[in-house]
Amino acid sequence: MDDLSPSDLKVILHSKRANMYYLEYCRVMQKDGRVLYLTESKKENLYYNIPIANTTVLLLGNGTSITQAAMRMLSQAGVLVGFCGGGGTPLHMATEVEWFTPQSEYRPTEYLQGWLSFWFDDGKRLEVAKQFQNARIDYLQSVWSKDRELKSHGFVFQDDMIQTALATFHQRTDKATQTAELLLTEAQLTKVLYKYAANNTGLKNFTRQHDSTTLANDFLNHGNYLAYGLAASCLWVLGIPHGFAVMHGKTRRGALVFDVADLIKDAVVLPWAFVCAKENASEQEFRQQVLQAFIDHQSMGFMFNTIKAIALDKPAEQGDAGQ
Repeated sequence: MDDLSPSDLKVILHSKRANMYYLEYCRVMQKDGRVLYLTESKKENLYYNIPIANTTVLLLGNGTSITQAAMRMLSQAGVLVGFCGGGGTPLHMATEVEWFTPQSEYRPTEYLQGWLSFWFDDGKRLEVAKQFQNARIDYLQSVWSKDRELKSHGFVFQDDMIQTALATFHQRTDKATQTAELLLTEAQLTKVLYKYAANNTGLKNFTRQHDSTTLANDFLNHGNYLAYGLAASCLWVLGIPHGFAVMHGKTRRGALVFDVADLIKDAVVLPWAFVCAKENASEQEFRQQVLQAFIDHQSMGFMFNTIKAIALDKPAEQGDAGQ
């Protein structure tokens, strides 16, 4: 194991890694050169392998512990680790919103330098915020137009209700002169999407409440935290600190994570939260559905391509991402 170079564990680009894990009531450890998690039962202890070279994020929920040796291997493989509450939410370390980020002095600097070239200019930062807003709609169109299962549940991008809301959204986004206007426009669109999803799934009395215990609200919270994990991993790989937000509060340390996660939340997390709530799915079934949708629609690659294009002031690449 001592002869294994960290680079040997990074043959799979982060944008192409397939796995994101949530674990609870287990012990994560290193054994025989692999990272495993151990579950204890009355009759026997069961070990399960974690394929770290193909993993982006590891969320550790209730009743978990992890060894130093396991953290060392996860760091070598570039896996982001976060402690969270039951079901993946809330994300916390003590009372702070925090990720354990793999430390490397060899992460790229070009994306951070490109990001800072516009970030301190209010006008340029506003234009980038508009790019974020347009990118999330482009992704929504891409996902809803291709996903047959979502279509079968009534999520049709060309629906009149969606198109009317988007026409207003684009008009107000183009005319916005400050970030507060963009946030208001975003909130109004999301409210329409909630209503549309609730009508499609028969949850017509739905109200978005982050502390609510209804299934749809629980699934929205859970799915959003999964999206935060992908966003944080993307930003870590590209070397852009989470504090350089373009939409959310500039004084919030993790605000850029929220900006990047918003690129995919409406397209993937929102519809599946309502569909799974309608079907009375379990938390695990919802998580599996959302993670599979992230893979099917290349959510991670989309995040990478969008952030790289903005940082380098180039058109977003189509298809494979380069990290």
